[in-house]
This record gives sequence, structure tokens and C-alpha cells, in this order.
Amino acid sequence: RRHLAAFEAAVKSGENVTVACTQEAPLFGELHEELKAAGGIKFVNIRETAGWSPESDRAAPKIAALLALAELPEPEPVPAVSYRSAGQLLIIGQAEAALAWADRLASQLSVNVLIAEESGRGELPFERRYSVYSGRNVKVNGYLGAFDVNWEQANPIDLEVCTRCNACIAACPEHAIDYSYQIDLDQCKAHRQCVKVCGDIKAVDFERSDRARGDRFDLVLDLSAEPLIRLHQPPQGYFAPGRDPLEQALAATQLVQLTGEFEKPRFFVYKEKICAHSRSQIIGCTRCIDVCSTRAIASDKDENRVTVEPHMCMGCGGCATVCPSGAMSYAYPRMSDLGLRIKTVLQTYRTAGGKHACLLFHNASEGRDVVARLGRRGQGLPANVIPLEVFHIAAIGPDLVLGAYALGAAQILILATGAEAAEYREALHRQLRWAQSVLTGLGLGEGHFRLIEAHEVAGLERTVWNLGKTTEVPPATFNLSNDKRTTLDFVFDHLIRHAAVPQEVIPLPAGAPYGAVTVNRQTCTLCMACVGACPEGALIDSKASPQLKFIERNCVQCGLCEKTCPEKAISLTPRLFLSKSAKTEIVLNEAEVFVCIKCGKPFGTKQMIDNMVARLSAHSMFAEPGAMDRLKMCADCRVMDLMQNAKHGSVFDL
Repeated sequence: RRHLAAFEAAVKSGENVTVACTQEAPLFGELHEELKAAGGIKFVNIRETAGWSPESDRAAPKIAALLALAELPEPEPVPAVSYRSAGQLLIIGQAEAALAWADRLASQLSVNVLIAEESGRGELPFERRYSVYSGRNVKVNGYLGAFDVNWEQANPIDLEVCTRCNACIAACPEHAIDYSYQIDLDQCKAHRQCVKVCGDIKAVDFERSDRARGDRFDLVLDLSAEPLIRLHQPPQGYFAPGRDPLEQALAATQLVQLTGEFEKPRFFVYKEKICAHSRSQIIGCTRCIDVCSTRAIASDKDENRVTVEPHMCMGCGGCATVCPSGAMSYAYPRMSDLGLRIKTVLQTYRTAGGKHACLLFHNASEGRDVVARLGRRGQGLPANVIPLEVFHIAAIGPDLVLGAYALGAAQILILATGAEAAEYREALHRQLRWAQSVLTGLGLGEGHFRLIEAHEVAGLERTVWNLGKTTEVPPATFNLSNDKRTTLDFVFDHLIRHAAVPQEVIPLPAGAPYGAVTVNRQTCTLCMACVGACPEGALIDSKASPQLKFIERNCVQCGLCEKTCPEKAISLTPRLFLSKSAKTEIVLNEAEVFVCIKCGKPFGTKQMIDNMVARLSAHSMFAEPGAMDRLKMCADCRVMDLMQNAKHGSVFDL
């Protein structure tokens, strides 16, 4: 606040302004708007991340890096995903609570009620201000503006048909019907007086055949004890506060704001051509489907791909992290943009005299708060630990951590606060494990990559102040690419040049996206089914001769070749082959060409024909003299022989 005059002068200059204080961001932001500044404004927290630390006297390189990061231009905008909500709200739950909230919200939203539980029966309102349904086996799917809700009409009284005339209540001798206009089937003795008095209205039907009901809504307020959508991050527009009145009220305040049109970023880019999910309805890689906590990704094996519903995607980026081929990539930000941020931070830090840079990735909500509280309540961060904020930590994959190491980071830490889905933490552990195995295999030691699971200051503090030293390599000059495997190729080439113990082959853990294919030459018939199944061009055939070739660096270990092979002759070995020959073709199997016994034209392999002859030798269709020879003829000669031989077999003889 003491520097308002200097701030005003900087704003009036028309240049972009960076304020190294986030505490007063509301004040400076408002003043920036009042001055109608031509330039932009950014805020950097250097107090909690650098100043409040026992090593603050050595934090100048980190502060310089954080300020340089703030001065980078914003990444190019990504395409948007649009939502449209007209305010059609469905409230699901017990009658008493659901109807009470319907009365409160009816003036602001187009309310509908689905009484989905028998207990707690309430009284329907006198005015039909909104639709009321009843049912069980409720299923909710969709997202803001497009929720498809289906249920079963279980009670004999259809509330949408019922006129609420009270005739059935008066007629029921067991008093099994109250002013909820639903029949208590435990009390009902099946006198059917209610059916008679309902007459032509036909709202009461104990023999109803069509019980399926459904409709589409923009918003859903689920008051069930257990949510109908059990996802770590439910879709936007769906609220499940349970039975807690305070949580219900908080949900209601958010619901009334969700009418109109909304946009969010399209977080991903999907390249179907290199997706290793399926071929010929055989399933290969399912990693993106398995890791997605929002069920936004589904299998479409008929089209040899996965489908992603962008409205369901919440931008975690876990799919891109686990994707072996790079078919799924993260776009918020793109890898090239994030790589530029990392490169800028590391270069500035080194230029200012910093050493042993350690990058700490955290998200913009819980992670940011833990880092800030560490500065306020604890020791803060060491001078070499540089925090970098990302939208979601699940998007930090092996290409990023290995790329950051190659660009000069001594260590890369990822802060998980517990707010993330368990699937993401498990996926990060697996990806960091194989990334670390590459460095370890090259003699660069351990401890370069670490996932810190800490939702409190103490857990983060223990880790960052007890980091051991790691082996570093000279910083690379390349930029990180949006193509995952291109980035990793650059990284591997850089690492092999500076490896302490150069290796050609590094064993990798199961599930790693690199490896070899081994073919059993005794059982392989060179049918080339594996070539057609391989989505990455790792397995190829030869146009000149019967050969099965392999380019190891292209292999993503998806398993499609192994599952497709009819002879079960293929096995996979996860490893990283760093020789230059990893990018060249090698022959996995080859065979002697078999030529037609009549015209001499090559038409198959000797092994394949021999196997076919052996398997069909006892078949009745080939019992006649000369019939077996037709298997050794090309297609043209086989037809000619059949026409010339009047005694040949016929399918009608079978």
C-alpha cells in the first residue's frame, strides 16, 4: 500500500505491470481497472514462496525466476466447450425435503420433483406449480444442460395423472393413501376401491405394464442419502448434498446461478490415428479409460478408438499422462507452453547464480494453499525449491518430468494434497517409477522424481527440507514438444550423451510405453495379422519377401499384436533400447517363399503351406488323389485344376 504512487506511475506508462504481492491483489486489481490501463497486470507471490524462509538471503535467483515466469505472454487460447441451461431442475429425494426445496426454488428455476424414497412421505402442495413424479431405480447420466434421468414408476398412483381429488383417500378402508397421493403397499390389502373411484382418470393402476419413465433436465439436486452419481468429481450441474441442511442450502445457492450459457476450455486433443485402443474389435490399451475419474472416456471398439465427452471432462489431464502413444495430449496448457515456462524458470535461476534447482508442481487450489501456509506457519521453502502452479497435477507426465530434468532441474516434486482421485495418484506413481528407472539405468542415481502426498504443512515441510542431492546433467537447449514421444526422443538422446554409465538397454517396469516384441519363429506363419493390428507402425511387412520387421522405438507395448496373433507367437518385453538401431527396421521373422507347383508364381511361405497341408491331410475333401496338391497351387492354377479334373470334390458332397 505504501507503493501506490509507484504502481499508478507504472500503470499509466501503458506497459504490462507485475506486482510481487498477492495479498493486496484485490486492491491493485481494482485500481488497475479504475485507471483504465492499456497494459495487463499479473501478481506473483514471493513472500510465502521465497521471502519467508530460513534461506531467504539466498532466494534472489528463485525470485528472479518467478518474476521472469510472470512476464511470459499468456498461451494461445484453446477451443471452448459450451453449455446451455434453461434452468430445468430436477430434485430427487424424500418427499418432505424435496417438496420443501421445490417450493423455495420454484420462483427462480423451472422445478420438477422426483420422489424416489418411500420413507418420509410428505404432503403435495395445493397448487400444481411444478411437476411431481415418483419412482425407484433412478439413474442419472449427463452434464449441465443435458441430464438424462430414467426411473421406474413403482407406485400404483401416477402423480402426473392424479388430479388430487382425494377420492382414493376417502375410499381406502386401510388408510393406506395419504396426502402424498401414494399407496403404502405394506398397508394395502388390495381391495382396489381406489381404482374404482378413480374411474376414467386412470391415475391408479396396479397392473401397469409400462413402468419406464424418463426425461431430460438441465440441473439435478440429489437429496438421496447416497449420491446417484458416485464419481470423485461429478459433472457440472449435479449436486448431491445428502441430508445435511447446510450443504443443501449451499447447493441451492449455486443452482440458481446456473442458467444461461457457459463455456470452459477443451482440455484435451485426441489423435485417433495413433490411438492404440483397438483394432478389428480387439481391445489393446485402455489406460485413459481406466484413469478417468469422470467417466468422460469410453470405448468405441467398432471404430477402433475411444470417445471423449468434452462436457464431462474436468481437465485433470490424467489421460494424457498415461497415454503411451501421445494420441491423447493435454491442451491447458499445451506441453510446448508449459515447457517454455519450465525452460524460462530454469535458465533465469541459473543465470542469477542458482544451483540444484528443484521444481515443485502444485495445483491452483489446495496445493497453492499448502505452499502458502508453509511460508506463514512453517519454515517456508528452501531457496532452491521453485513452486510452479498447474491446473491439475495429474497432467504431469513422464515427458514433462524427464524433459524438465534434461532442461536442468535437479529434482521434480509433485504435491498431491489428497483432493485428487486415487486413480491419479496411482497413475503418477507408475509413471514416475518408469521415468526414474531410465535415469537409474543410466547411472544417474535415484530420487529425481517424487510424488509428495501431504495435505498439511508438516508433511510438505518434512519432505522439502530433507531432500538429498541428486546427479544432474548439463541443461539441454531443445524445447518440449506437443508430441509426447518426440519430446522423449530428444530427452533420451540428451541423456545418453551425458550418462554416467551409458547403456543400450534399460529394463522398464510393466506398463511402460517402450519395449520389444519377440516372435516365436517356430509357430509364426507370417500371416501378418500383427502388422495390420499395430497402430504405431512398429510392426511392418516387406513388399519384396515374406519378412516381419520391427522398429522398436515406435512400439508402445499396447498388446494388440500379442492379442491378435492367431498362433500366440508374440510376447512383449518392456525396456528402453537406446541404440541408434532402435529407430531402424530389424527382421523378427522371415521364411522361404513357396511357389506354385504348376506355374512357379510365389504366393505364400513354405511354413504356412506346410502347416496347412498337415492340418488338412486327414480331411475328407482332400482324400482323392491330387486334391492335396491344389493346396500347393496359386489361386489361378487351383481353379484351372478344379475345372480340368472332373472327379474333383464338391461342397454338395459334404
